[in-house]
Amino acid sequence: MGQTRSSESAYPEAMQALSSLIVDVPGVGRPAAGALAEHGLRTVGDLAGRDWTELQQLHGVGPAAGRRLQAVLTEHGASLVHPPAPQTRGTVLTKGATGTVAKDIVTHATQVDPAQYVAGLDARRSREGAQLLEMFDEVTGERATMWGPSMIGYGEVHYRYATGREGDTFQIGFSPRRAELALYGLQGHPRSEELLGRLGKHRTGVACVWVRSLDVIDTEALAELVAHAWQQDPES
Repeated sequence: MGQTRSSESAYPEAMQALSSLIVDVPGVGRPAAGALAEHGLRTVGDLAGRDWTELQQLHGVGPAAGRRLQAVLTEHGASLVHPPAPQTRGTVLTKGATGTVAKDIVTHATQVDPAQYVAGLDARRSREGAQLLEMFDEVTGERATMWGPSMIGYGEVHYRYATGREGDTFQIGFSPRRAELALYGLQGHPRSEELLGRLGKHRTGVACVWVRSLDVIDTEALAELVAHAWQQDPES
């Protein structure tokens, strides 16, 4: 009899959890909740049986939100179809700076005015740097910050490697270098490959996208790529 009462009392709790609004689930950002709501998915229970491979294509819906929602569904006997893979522990990113930085890391945010820095470059890079400043400013709604002598960043994230080494950096940004323009934080997101395919001539490195000039790429595709990267949860 005791086991029966326990089962009956657990059922309403499960139903209550599944009726919770997605926007109220800890770890799910407003961009993800808003994108899902636009498609009629407002409660956790609305996601049961939905295909994650389709949901992750929505703007703002990243792996971190998917894993958190799948965890809630699983706790209450439900699931997404083709749910996101569990996160393997490697580098951990969290939004916002903490000030905890390994002693040998020399790249920090500075008080240099990015606009003044760009204005002091050669004519071509000054023009392109000003274009990128305008684009990133408009997309993010944030003020640019100089990081080290030549990188311009937006937003702040804290990283911690599996080795324990950690530091603060920016979420997205660029560096108008003499040989090529370096674009940071634009890879590894749900639509990155699609948008890079529209970008034009470029090459990719471990942490950045390189282009020789804004004149040889599709700047509208770049603006969309920057916006997409900015909407993503750094923890994903």
